[in-house]
Amino acid sequence: MSSDALSPFEKRTAISLSLVFALRMLGLFMIMPVFAIYGQHLIGYSPLWVGFAIGAYGLTQALLQIPAGMLSDKFGRKPIIYGGLILFAIGSLVAAFSESVYGVTFGRALQGTGAIASAILALAADVTREQQRPKAMGMIGVSIGLAFAVAMVAGPVLAPFIGLHGLFLITAAGAILGIAIVHYLVPNVVNKAPRGETIPVPSLIASLAKQPQLLRLNLGIFILHLSLTAIFVTLPLLLQHMHLAANEHWKIYLPALLLSFLLIVPMLIISSKKQKNKHFYLFSILLMALSLIVMSVTKESIILMFVVMLLFFTAFNFLEASLPAFISMLAPAGTKGTAMGIYSTHQFLGAFFGGIVGGLSYKLIGSSGLFLCLAGLMIIWFLLSLGLQNPSKIRTFTFTTDIKDKHKTENVISQLVALQGALEVVIIAEEQTVYIKANTQTFQQQEAQHILSDS
Repeated sequence: MSSDALSPFEKRTAISLSLVFALRMLGLFMIMPVFAIYGQHLIGYSPLWVGFAIGAYGLTQALLQIPAGMLSDKFGRKPIIYGGLILFAIGSLVAAFSESVYGVTFGRALQGTGAIASAILALAADVTREQQRPKAMGMIGVSIGLAFAVAMVAGPVLAPFIGLHGLFLITAAGAILGIAIVHYLVPNVVNKAPRGETIPVPSLIASLAKQPQLLRLNLGIFILHLSLTAIFVTLPLLLQHMHLAANEHWKIYLPALLLSFLLIVPMLIISSKKQKNKHFYLFSILLMALSLIVMSVTKESIILMFVVMLLFFTAFNFLEASLPAFISMLAPAGTKGTAMGIYSTHQFLGAFFGGIVGGLSYKLIGSSGLFLCLAGLMIIWFLLSLGLQNPSKIRTFTFTTDIKDKHKTENVISQLVALQGALEVVIIAEEQTVYIKANTQTFQQQEAQHILSDS
């Protein structure tokens, strides 16, 4: 079997899990571009409650993301995924049949209790070889971006015909379909990837939460998703005021999203090949700030709003793709699972507080004031990110070992650290796992494997 490509087994699993992830995120995203308009008939409707309803899932996701991942390590990945999808479906049904904005908010919060992201990522890691694991994770990441793009179009197109009620029913159906996909297409596995690479480890959470490099990235994803959620509290209403009917909003979202995906491809390629990751990262933050500033003064021109949305989505999609990669590169060896758990918690907290900030700001300072406040947050993020290390070509490699003797372990660590390109080595004897953080341009896996084989 070639080590340079996913096997048919790995490919089937990665595609299946990506589809489950996409169906779930589609349901969460689809409500964002339409709720401010089509929720006006609900009892208790107000801009503040629009924000609560849009962002409510983020709070429960943030609270349960890490615990759900650890439970999947104890009780199995599939049972946790099944349970999460069932809770997601129940939350969708509660929201679908609610006649008040409070009921919809509760339903959205219940959707968030189906916090299965870490369990899905862990299952993907379990069934893929170490060298192919980044590809499987990348496929899941792409599925989230595609789900967001589809949701931005599907919501405005379907809502005039089926309303919020119908959108939530579609979301519930997607969760049921996800259960069927996991049951029939995703294999049952007995092996587990090393815990440090997939599942949060409680003892590491406090130290990693304060690690300066990771803290910058966690604050970044918090601000990014706060901004995304906040603008969709008010943007649909702004487009209506610009005489663009609600069922035509997709004519702005779809072309802007498609073009943004085309624009970020060369950005990602150049930043990787030229080792300019940090430069493009900082540029994208400033681009978001600029788009929000221009958005704040755009009142009449649909064309200008399209250009602004193109800039916003280009920056957003580049940052959304870059941030988890940076976490993976900069996390200490053997702690990626914990680092990603903390990162996801910040991401969903950002969505929750974005709803609150969007609702309050629209009520107190209007849409222009909201956009300017978000631009200010981008500037703060930019300044904090100036001290970020450039990840370049760093990656953590995982090996297995049966070394148990303490003296021998120290001797092996000394040999591995001396290898060209090796930056950090961690051996966890009880898990028979070796983590080596290294520069991929100079590190030779075969040399490390040879040392471990001789030990």
